Amino acid sequence: MGIRRPGHKPVLTMNRPTTKELFNKIRDARQAVASERIEIVEADAVAADAIELEYDLETELKAILENFLDSISPQDYAGPRPPQKSYKDKIQGLDIFAFVLDSTYFKVAAYIKFAIAHETFWLVSLHKNRLNKEKP
Repeated sequence: MGIRRPGHKPVLTMNRPTTKELFNKIRDARQAVASERIEIVEADAVAADAIELEYDLETELKAILENFLDSISPQDYAGPRPPQKSYKDKIQGLDIFAFVLDSTYFKVAAYIKFAIAHETFWLVSLHKNRLNKEKP
């Protein structure tokens, strides 16, 4: 749907990410993790969060990501619309997708934020849900 302004081309408006886009991102994330194409954007921050969630980053991360990605759905999306763009060097300009889920693995509500690029899963953060609000 477009908004018409005099002297301008129509501006397309869309409530991104769409359900289809989220399904595709989750699918792509699952495939990347299953293929062990996992990168961490800021290792120190993710390591600190791993300590808080009481898991070993080196030995448990893949299993945790698989569990989380198998459990989330587009309804668990907790990021802005449209998705935030990353300013981090490794993933600059990529859309970042955030989800909140009552994790069966951690037994608490957990928050995950990631990007997908070149068939690689880029973990931005994984921690206890610190949002002041419930899932949207």
